[in-house]
Amino acid sequence: MTLDRGGPGLPEVGLAEVAAGIERSFGANAARARRYAELLATDGIDHGHLGPREADRIWRRHLFNSAAIAALLPAGADVVDLGSGAGLPGIPLALARPDLTITLLEPMSRRIRFLDRCAAELALPRLTVRQGRAPDPALTRCDVVVARAVAPLAALVELALPAGVGATLIALKGRSVEAEAEALSGTPGLDVAVRCLDDVLGEPIHVAIVSRQPVVAKEVR
Repeated sequence: MTLDRGGPGLPEVGLAEVAAGIERSFGANAARARRYAELLATDGIDHGHLGPREADRIWRRHLFNSAAIAALLPAGADVVDLGSGAGLPGIPLALARPDLTITLLEPMSRRIRFLDRCAAELALPRLTVRQGRAPDPALTRCDVVVARAVAPLAALVELALPAGVGATLIALKGRSVEAEAEALSGTPGLDVAVRCLDDVLGEPIHVAIVSRQPVVAKEVR
């Protein structure tokens, strides 16, 4: 198997495997996904949105990882990517699922400039960039909040699911996901589940899914 260990945006796996994964994950938007990978591997690293060692792992660690949760999102959902950073997981989800309406919510101006460039170049009609942080009105209107590397799960729930909001949080987490979810078990009004998915290369992806049950007002007699 031919390996690539130096080209920007190409991971240390077989090139044919990566090419097939791009087509499977992004379909008609495969060319846009490649352009986004180039932006991450150049401007994204040059401006500190990704670490300098990430160029060889753009697909394996970032795009395929993010796209793995696409199957968890309902058709036509209104999605907010909370603390979007370099556009992960929001942009890969927009590429993989053109039916979704996705808002990239990010507080930092320098990251907003990068996200604006990505949005302009990729020209995805249902993708928008919004500067802000939780609590933000976008979070009260959406169906699903997605997040990656933002905060520990307990803190993330408070940011993503304000009281009275009936959205679902889907959080990409590391191997600590079981312990983080366990710490929330038994919290009144929260439904917490953990899923382990495989991305297109067969790598395990750990996901926490949290929903807040709406508060029903008691009838006054």
